[in-house]
This record gives sequence, C-alpha cells and structure tokens, in this order.
Amino acid sequence: MARIHLYVAAACTAVLVLAALTIAGDPDMLQDVCVADRASPIKINGFPCKANISADDFFFTGLRNPGNTDNPAGSNVTAANVDSFAGVNTLGVSMARIDYAPGGQNPPHTHPRATEIIFVLEGTLEVGFITTANVLFTKIINKGDVFVFPRGLVHFQQNRGHGPAAVIAGFNSQLQGTQVIAMTLFGSTPPVSSDILAKAFRIGNGEVDVIKSRFAPK
Repeated sequence: MARIHLYVAAACTAVLVLAALTIAGDPDMLQDVCVADRASPIKINGFPCKANISADDFFFTGLRNPGNTDNPAGSNVTAANVDSFAGVNTLGVSMARIDYAPGGQNPPHTHPRATEIIFVLEGTLEVGFITTANVLFTKIINKGDVFVFPRGLVHFQQNRGHGPAAVIAGFNSQLQGTQVIAMTLFGSTPPVSSDILAKAFRIGNGEVDVIKSRFAPK
C-alpha cells in the first residue's frame, strides 16, 4: 500500500512539473492584438488592452540611433519592450539595441523571463554565459554573428575591439526582466546587510561598504 501511495505521489509530482513547464513563458494571446494601456489603474499580470489603437502602436523608432555609452559600464541598452513599445503587449516578444564604447561592458546579469539572442551590428565582442553547474561558455563574436543566452542564466558581453560595437537583441518575452548582479546585490533599496555580503564574498564589511558607495542611487 505504501508503495502504491509513493507511485501516486510521484505521478502527481510529474504532472505538476509538466504543467509548470507549459506555462513557463508569456501567456498565450486570447485575441488578435492587445496594445498596452499603461495609464490604466487596473493591475493584472501584464497590461490591460487599450481601447483605441492605430498602426503607430505597432511601430517603434527607438533602436535607430546609438545609445549614450558615457557611463561607468561603457554601454547602453535601448529597450523595445512593453514598457516603451506598447504594441508588443501579449505577443511574447521584445527587442533591444545594446551599444558599447571601446572596452565597454554589459555587465553580468540575468533575464528571469526570457532567452536572449543577439546579432552583432558592428564590432568585436567577448560574450558568455555560466550554467548552474558554474561552467562558463564564452566566445569572441564579430559583425554578422549570432549568439544565444539561455533563459535565467548569468551572462555578459564586453567590447574587445578598438572601436564602438553594437548588437540587436531579441527576447521571447514582452518584458524580459533584467537583474544586473552587482547592482542587485550592492545597490538594492533597502540595502542588503553588509555582513551578509561580506560573508558571501569572503571580504570585510568595510570593503562591502566601499563597493556599495559605488552603486548608491545618484
């Protein structure tokens, strides 16, 4: 009897896991279009649909020009997701343009809701991602090359050329979410306790406080 109960429990667990996998991405559409009404006071998992729409809702010019890379990272991400491009609401896709100064970096980060694929517009980049087994997969890529970063894994890009670089990134989510590892840990509000970070990184509290000062809100 105990063995039967065990088999039943295992079967139920398998069904739950398979069900979870089927809903792991953005939800399927229930209508042709649903342009995001970001002004709506209604809060749902996503955005309500706007009543009056036009072709302009499905058009975005924000990726035409390079972004300003004059910052400590030497990079700039220009997003074409539902926050800036209402027409992608419920469509399960978005894009971004990433520009890099010479030596510029898109620092280690994750996208909890999307796989990312990039196409190099110009320049030479070192790119890579790290698996949950702490295995690094890295590659030097050039103009015209494509590289993919699996959903949820820590990844990065750094300009290894002597001039500017740029990529177009695609995501299988309308709002992929981005957690930059250093900013998440050292620039959160309210801050993570310094002794927690000191123990995690095996450094002193004073060193943690110095790092935190570099990520403090401006």
